[in-house]
Amino acid sequence: MPEPLGDLSFTWPFFMAAIVGYLIGSIPFGLVLTKLAGLGDVRKIGSGNIGATNVLRTGNKGLALATLLLDGGKGAVVVLLANAYLTQDYAVLAGGGAFLGHLFPVWLKFKGGKGVATFIGVMLAASWPAGLAVALTWLASALLFRISSLSALLAAALSPLYIYLLMDYPIGDIYYGDVQRIQFAAFMAVLIFIRHHENIARLLTGKEPRIGKK
Repeated sequence: MPEPLGDLSFTWPFFMAAIVGYLIGSIPFGLVLTKLAGLGDVRKIGSGNIGATNVLRTGNKGLALATLLLDGGKGAVVVLLANAYLTQDYAVLAGGGAFLGHLFPVWLKFKGGKGVATFIGVMLAASWPAGLAVALTWLASALLFRISSLSALLAAALSPLYIYLLMDYPIGDIYYGDVQRIQFAAFMAVLIFIRHHENIARLLTGKEPRIGKK
């Protein structure tokens, strides 16, 4: 992971990257879109989550798709901008900030979503081959099992492995940038599992609802 050493005059850009990423990631698109569409507060229906899966429980598929794209997009944008104008260290911090912002948004008293769409967006921007593998894993699992949480858990668990298998250099020549992305993917995967602890309990008892169920 990034190791910004030195006093504040050196480390402040790293903190700024994380803070800007966090603020962008904190934008609760699911809540904003459902309110603008006159569907009320998405936190008061279904699971109470602000993500696309719960927005789908309003019955508005277009709004759910827009939420999915915007939640994923905010994670991808901060990583792409940091990579384009700064370095991967900044990209990791900005992407991590966006991911944490979605999970713990300051605007909603730190009660946010479960981070799956933002995670996929960050992964696509940080390592597009691995990100594509993650997205396809989620999609294939969702089509097969029709359970969003299970799809998310499988995709998150496999993400560090995908980076390792699809990294820039041959397996025998792994380098710092790949190690950093593997650690970053593992960090997000652990948080996704923690945020899905209730879903995991329902999966184990066979009570987890399927995609599209109101």
